[in-house]
Amino acid sequence: MAAASRISSLLSRSLLSKGRICGVGRSVVCSYTTAAALEKPITPSINVNYTKLLINGNFVDSASGKTFPTYDPRTGDVIAHVAEGDAEDINRAVSAARKAFDEGPWPKMTAYERSRVLFRFADLIDQHTEELATLETWDNGKPYEQAAKIELPMISRLIRYYAGWADKIHGLTVPADSPHLVQTIHEPIGVAGQIIPWNFPLLMFAWKVGPALACGNTVVIKTAEQTPLSALYAAKLLHEAGLPPGVLNVVSGFGPTAGAALATHMQVDKLAFTGSTETGKIVLELAAKSNLKPVTLELGGKSPFIVCKDADVDKTVELAHFALFFNQGQCCCAGSRTYVHESVYDEFLEKAKARALKRSVGDPFVAGIEQGPQIDSEQFEKIMRYIRSGVESGATLETGGERIGDKGFYIQPTVFSNVKEDMLIAKDEIFGPVQSILKFKDINEVIRRANTTSYGLAAGVFTQDIDTANTLTRALKVGTVWINCYDVFDAAIPFGGYKMSGQGREKGIHCLSNYLQVKAVVTPLKDPAWI
Repeated sequence: MAAASRISSLLSRSLLSKGRICGVGRSVVCSYTTAAALEKPITPSINVNYTKLLINGNFVDSASGKTFPTYDPRTGDVIAHVAEGDAEDINRAVSAARKAFDEGPWPKMTAYERSRVLFRFADLIDQHTEELATLETWDNGKPYEQAAKIELPMISRLIRYYAGWADKIHGLTVPADSPHLVQTIHEPIGVAGQIIPWNFPLLMFAWKVGPALACGNTVVIKTAEQTPLSALYAAKLLHEAGLPPGVLNVVSGFGPTAGAALATHMQVDKLAFTGSTETGKIVLELAAKSNLKPVTLELGGKSPFIVCKDADVDKTVELAHFALFFNQGQCCCAGSRTYVHESVYDEFLEKAKARALKRSVGDPFVAGIEQGPQIDSEQFEKIMRYIRSGVESGATLETGGERIGDKGFYIQPTVFSNVKEDMLIAKDEIFGPVQSILKFKDINEVIRRANTTSYGLAAGVFTQDIDTANTLTRALKVGTVWINCYDVFDAAIPFGGYKMSGQGREKGIHCLSNYLQVKAVVTPLKDPAWI
């Protein structure tokens, strides 16, 4: 895979291709106006074999014996019943992780041995791409081509990236003002609790597990209740790669039970959470009230996508469309506030509307489909409420705004114009296929408006003027700025937010510090030849 994993390459390649995929696809592509979702859904060519909790290297039932259903968002039908973990199961998982860290081989292995396990895991991901991508699409609703051709290669690349870091983590020899040898040692932090979301289940699994294991920690990870299947399969592959029992434990369950138990557990040394800002606040509070464990948070966003007067309109229309509608709009860094300079606003709006009308919506297992269903009925209803709010608040509904079909959770690609900052569709994270287009006059104005939000995750800047680009890059209070591109991800590029979009960084070298303690070791020097 190329050094920079440009998800936006889907626009010209993967999602515009035709043909069969994973042995079940049909070469049928329909615009949303044809209600493609009414067709009989394709039956995935895979059995669901892993539905239990993974604790201490074994798949086991929950302590209560309870299960919960995970649903196919194309239909609302049950895919499988999954073991429902709660506080007792978190206790079992943390105990296994604690023992594996304190007594087990993982932190005592050489860093090179740990790296070899991670490299083998990456190879297994590549060998099982079809199974992993099929589970991801079936449980989540994202296009199979997106999962198989873009996300799975990104995942194996990221695991290899952190496998390469495992034997390159080292401290320093520090000069002191007295005759002492001063060393810094980087140690694994211990048991890492990790809570991942439903929008990118496998990708977030890799973002969390990769650096934690490379640093020598053990892990208890709670999957989102909407999408438990792919992480269980990936965890099985990790053990196949040689991971010792207890090093990685996977508990499927709900936030108020399993998630809260993990956040408050006194034997968890560090917590990482990706999800909504509202839930992130709860997680941070629970962690503080327990053992004051450090917490990293990757939370929500309302990212500005700024189209300056000298931008290439055709290119920015396509990128703005992608920045918002990618993954059914269920993306924390979605370019959900599209600011367009008044001189090109009308042209941009007409082309953005036309592009939305051409978007292919339907069964995500069909080749060429760009947009599948939303994750579940709750998210579907939330998005529809925001669409109604946009109309009621005076924004102009240019296209979309309706459900597709009467089964599953498909929504028409929706475009609003004449959007104002005080409207809910401009303030709140909708997490759906709703594009809000706003007009601006000059750079100072758009900087002020773009920064008038509690979020600060990402931004896009589109201009041919280097001075304008530099001004906006430094003025925008966000963790990532893409210039004349969007959603360019790489294992080495740090990702995270300012303000209420979170704290800490995922990916890259910066992520390693989340999973390490720094210890200073000071030893007197007797009659040193030099200090």
